[in-house]
Amino acid sequence: MNDKKEIKKGFKTIDLVYIAFGAVLISVCSWISIPTTVPFTMQTFAVFFMLSALGGKRGTVSIILYVLLGAFGVPVFAHFTSGIGILLGNTGGYIIGFIFMGLVYWIIVRLLGKKLWVEILAMVIGLAVCYAFGTAWFMVVYAKANGAVGLATVLSWCVIPFIIPDLVKLGLALTLARRLSPVLKLQ
Repeated sequence: MNDKKEIKKGFKTIDLVYIAFGAVLISVCSWISIPTTVPFTMQTFAVFFMLSALGGKRGTVSIILYVLLGAFGVPVFAHFTSGIGILLGNTGGYIIGFIFMGLVYWIIVRLLGKKLWVEILAMVIGLAVCYAFGTAWFMVVYAKANGAVGLATVLSWCVIPFIIPDLVKLGLALTLARRLSPVLKLQ
């Protein structure tokens, strides 16, 4: 009986395959990019999709794997970049913020169930947490290198231009994940 409980707590082989697939999809989507202060990428779409399709636990682990791959030098970030320097740079907080987005999604969906409105709420709150963490990170790193910068300025560079595109990506990711999950038997 204890063996079944221990196995259930861990990951099965298929879970590991899905987690690896999730990290690869986030990587590929990060390479689809329009350069700006914070690049416009499809990475956020992939994060939303992985969370909805794989669930909070596997989706969050996929995000962590993606961040670790980039930290250890695999070119998975925007513009085929990688390394701890990217994570410690101005926009690294937004990448790390994806982990918090996953954790927020996981907690909310676990508490309230996987209903559409709950997923939307969890993703919007997770995105807000990612924006907040990334913006705070940007302000600290930017200030060290260039001098202080105001919150309104950073929001105009790093958040406001992304809100509508990110909400569109959220809608597309949820729609696609909900249609593909039963076919792929992801849940």
